[in-house]
Amino acid sequence: MPKKIRELKQILRQAGFTEIAGKGSHTNWTHPLYNGKVTISGQDSADAKRYQEKEVKQAIEEVESKREENET
Repeated sequence: MPKKIRELKQILRQAGFTEIAGKGSHTNWTHPLYNGKVTISGQDSADAKRYQEKEVKQAIEEVESKREENET
């Protein structure tokens, strides 16, 4: 079962991403350790698309790997 848009937003917040408002239902998310931004579109109660879940997962993995590099 796909995650909801609100769940993706919660995951990004917990990972330290900052929300920047976009047009309509779009929100952009940035992080100091992530190059670029993650764009999430859709109402909070809507099911997330598979590509949105993949993009969030990849962004969080990149941030975590950079955190580990900085710690060592």
